[in-house]
Amino acid sequence: MNLPVKIDSGAYTSSIHCYRATEVKVDGKMKLKCYFLSPKNKDYKNCIFIFDEYDTKVVKSSNGMAETRYSIKTKVKMFGKLYNIELTLAKRWHMKFQVLLGRKFLSNKFVIDTSQSNLSKKKTIKYYIYE
Repeated sequence: MNLPVKIDSGAYTSSIHCYRATEVKVDGKMKLKCYFLSPKNKDYKNCIFIFDEYDTKVVKSSNGMAETRYSIKTKVKMFGKLYNIELTLAKRWHMKFQVLLGRKFLSNKFVIDTSQSNLSKKKTIKYYIYE
């Protein structure tokens, strides 16, 4: 997937919109089956992702409410470089950006220049989900 992302140094965790996630048993092992994006999104391709390793985390959202979310570890490719990342699966369908990168991921990797905006227009950022 090649998606625009929001850099949010105020958020601790990173998240991606997942409109459906279910635990399924495959060959006797529990796995997480995910559908990213929304069928209403122009980039939606009805891709199913299966994760062998996943967890649940309690995350406090911007409105102060705590919720339990699935969490996956994957990789993202930004500006030609591959990074490990932990993403929580959130309902972000109503947000302009379906991927949010928080300070846990950004720390010690990037410097945030607040005088700049939407660098993805200037240089393509490719964002991949690896199973």
